[in-house]
Amino acid sequence: SISRSFESRAKAYDRQAGDNARFSEGVSMSQTGKSHLIIMFTVGPDDVAEGDRIFASHGEFMKGHPREGDVALLDYSVSKGPELSNPMDANSEPTGNTTFVVDEYYESPAGITRHWQDTTENWPEMSSAAPAWFAKATIVTLHNGTVVQAL
Repeated sequence: SISRSFESRAKAYDRQAGDNARFSEGVSMSQTGKSHLIIMFTVGPDDVAEGDRIFASHGEFMKGHPREGDVALLDYSVSKGPELSNPMDANSEPTGNTTFVVDEYYESPAGITRHWQDTTENWPEMSSAAPAWFAKATIVTLHNGTVVQAL
């Protein structure tokens, strides 16, 4: 009957709404006001494999960062892609170089301060292979930005 069909659809809708609510619990769609660290490394073709290795190691190291409190790591990613001859034209020719982008969001500036200390003290690459690779790269850094626009 019509009422049973409506009731069945209403229960399905309620289940879906509950699933959506559980999925979004604790997830913030906006990082506005949070602390932001970005480092871009651009290297030649001969240095890409070493960058892949270094950032694989860095990703493992980052898994140990606190995820709660004032020093919480909120989000982390490493991306890479071709450097373009005109950085403002997505259709421009690649230069042959590769850009790696490290993108980290923290609850507060204290998280970034803690990250640099922890990196220096506890990530072995920082005192071994990474400095030599860094020396070969063109590096652009936003050390302690504050997110002013986010969705």
